[in-house]
Amino acid sequence: MAQSLTGSRYELHVSKKGAADTKSQDYYTIHPADLEESGDPGEDIVGYVHSWEVGSTVDGPGIRFVAFLTGCFLRCQYCHNPDTWHRNNGRPVTVGRAMQEIGKYAQVLKISRGGITLSGGEPMVQKAFAMEIFRRSKQLGLHTCIDTAGRLGERMTDEDLTQIDLHLLDIKSGDPAIYEKVTRQPLQPTLDYARRLSTLGRPMWVRFVLVPGLTDDFDNVEKVADICAELRSLERVEILRFHQMGRDKWQQLGLEYPLRDIEPPSAELSDRVRGQFRSRGLTVY
Repeated sequence: MAQSLTGSRYELHVSKKGAADTKSQDYYTIHPADLEESGDPGEDIVGYVHSWEVGSTVDGPGIRFVAFLTGCFLRCQYCHNPDTWHRNNGRPVTVGRAMQEIGKYAQVLKISRGGITLSGGEPMVQKAFAMEIFRRSKQLGLHTCIDTAGRLGERMTDEDLTQIDLHLLDIKSGDPAIYEKVTRQPLQPTLDYARRLSTLGRPMWVRFVLVPGLTDDFDNVEKVADICAELRSLERVEILRFHQMGRDKWQQLGLEYPLRDIEPPSAELSDRVRGQFRSRGLTVY
């Protein structure tokens, strides 16, 4: 349990034990092993971690300690971490071990007005592990942030949400058909979660990945912008430009990468999309 997990989100991690067959359609399937086992808060719960990075400035405010947890229900066409889809592709780490590592940087994180971000994968797959880290991080006086698509938002209680200072909420599409094409999952749970955060006044940043030919349709962007305009606790919208940095992982896993011929969005397209959000009075990055 004492091994170092420091690394990069772009490194490939595949467990030899319990991992799905990466050379078949089976890899897209959600398996029983991907669902979190039960655990009581306060126990030294074991979670599964792909890697963690110290010093990120793009995963929330200030300097962040970012832990990438494994397990995700979405199968996004542009995913740059498909090796995080299955929980068992991560390495087992106790909450206590994770907090030892976080504690090394707590003072620097506080000085920079940063904190801890749990990303993935989808952290809500490992809810007990994630929430215990958040609770203990709050005890250290750290700002807490979750990077989530909201697909499993119904698993979170209102009390859980008080332990999370900021939600980086990924809204992949405003059109249900396009959302399902992108992710193989329904849009409605994400909308329900976003509106719940808004009602509770929980701060959020919405992230939208701009992919030419997939999510860039004018009407689709308009629908995402309309959703964002309704969220009272939304602080900003981040337009994430599609890139090819995940292509090698798909190839190494034996998966056909559906966007291998897609170029990053042009400056003109990016400006048009930012303008659509700004027309609602939203702060856009």
